[in-house]
This record gives sequence, C-alpha cells and structure tokens, in this order.
Amino acid sequence: MNNKPEISHAGLAFSKSVIAVDEKGEERLIELVGERALTIYVDKQEIVTLMTMGTHPELLTLGYLKNQGFFENIADIKAVQVDWETEAVAVATYRDNSDFSGQMAQRTVTTGCGQGTVFGRLMEKLKMIRVQDMAIKQSTLYGMLTSLKEYNEVYKKAGAVHGCALCSGTDIDFFVEDVGRHNAVDAIAGFMWLNGISGQDKIFYTTGRLTSEMVIKVTQMEIPVLLSRSGATQMGLEMARQSGVTLIARSKGRHFLVLNGAEHIDFDVKEEH
Repeated sequence: MNNKPEISHAGLAFSKSVIAVDEKGEERLIELVGERALTIYVDKQEIVTLMTMGTHPELLTLGYLKNQGFFENIADIKAVQVDWETEAVAVATYRDNSDFSGQMAQRTVTTGCGQGTVFGRLMEKLKMIRVQDMAIKQSTLYGMLTSLKEYNEVYKKAGAVHGCALCSGTDIDFFVEDVGRHNAVDAIAGFMWLNGISGQDKIFYTTGRLTSEMVIKVTQMEIPVLLSRSGATQMGLEMARQSGVTLIARSKGRHFLVLNGAEHIDFDVKEEH
C-alpha cells in the first residue's frame, strides 16, 4: 500500500522488575506488567484515553479509530505520532474540517475492561453486516491451539494480561497481549488495516470472554471464526448468530464448545476410547 500514514515507533517494554516478598518472608524478583494512559487526539480533538501496556500504541490507535467507526479509509490518515512524555498520540488527517462531536455524543458502554466503548450508531450498522461462511477442520483448530503455546509471553512472565491472535489455519500471523482484551483486538485490527489484510479467511483467538464487544469487533474485521479459551455471554452468542460468526468457547487442549456455526466444523479427528 502506497497510502500508509506516517507512524512513530514508540512501543514500550512490556514489564519491569520489582521486588516482592513471598509467603516464606523471602524476597523475590518478579515481573509486573506496565500500564500507561494514552490519550488519542485526532486533528487536536480529544477522543478517548486508553489504559495500555503500550507495546503497539500506533496499531492500537489505528484499530481503535477503525473499529469505532471514525474512519473507513486509511488514506484519510496522514500521520500517527505517539509521545509518551505527554501520554498522548496525535493523529493528523487529510480532512479540512474534522468534527467528531456527533460520534462522541452517542455511545454504548460495553463490558470490556478499562475504556471499552462502541460509538454512534455502530450497533445499527452491524445489523447490516454478515461474515462469509468458512469451513474449518477440527484438526486445524487443534494445530492452531498447539502453535499458540509458544506465545502468551507476557502472561507467562507477569500475568495480568489478555492475549489475542490473528491466525491463518495453524499459523499465527500476529499476536498481541495487553491489559485489556479490547486493546489487543484493536491492535490487531490496526495491523490488518495498515497492511491491507482481509479477515475473510482468518481465525481470531482470544484468551478473554466472548462478549458482544468481541463479536462486534471481529465482525467489523470480517473474520468468520472467533475462538476463546474462556466462556461466552448470552449477548455475545446473539451477536454471533446475527452476524454469522462461528463462535467457539472453552478451547483448551483437546476440548472446545461450538456455540454457533457447528455446521462449518469438519469433525475429522476420531478420538480413541
């Protein structure tokens, strides 16, 4: 793509070492996840403040603005510049008169951690979106879960984070961890948007709950399969039925529960009894 915005590269280290005292009264050196406030400004208009680890702040910003419906075309964005001294990211556009007051006026607060929100008439817009059907083999799901064991780096060292992955079959295209699952989703959305990647043949994995927010964002990314090691909410399932997303919960090891779209799963693994 020749129309990519100019972006900074201001990713932070994910953790810092601190001394804690364990149950035996002994000092131990442990890792704590970093958490920083990042306020997004678009053409000098304050949009939102997110709490984030800060490892992918530019992608997080792009994905947030895309998923919240502020922009449809990345060519409208001129630059994304992060400054951690001011805890702000300045987004400059090619628009002459940017005014986001209408989108800021109406919003639905979701169950996501921190500042998860859905702006404007996004819910109405989503009623018009339906993802393409995609068949997937049970063996592919198992292979993908095996591949994911090599990730979750931050969680293994420090805990306190959610992880999300964009997958092509058993391959992990991009993996992000952050203090809120919605941040990780938005960073992946930003990665896809910046690089012109279609979600129509992808699988999305998350460690977090399958809420309405998660299904909404995956639907916007046109991804047909959403997989989690955690459970789902009733509204998450309703949104999946509405949009056609194959929803798979409790995915760990050799186990999973298909809540929606079981007809798209090829159960090709025969378990021995």
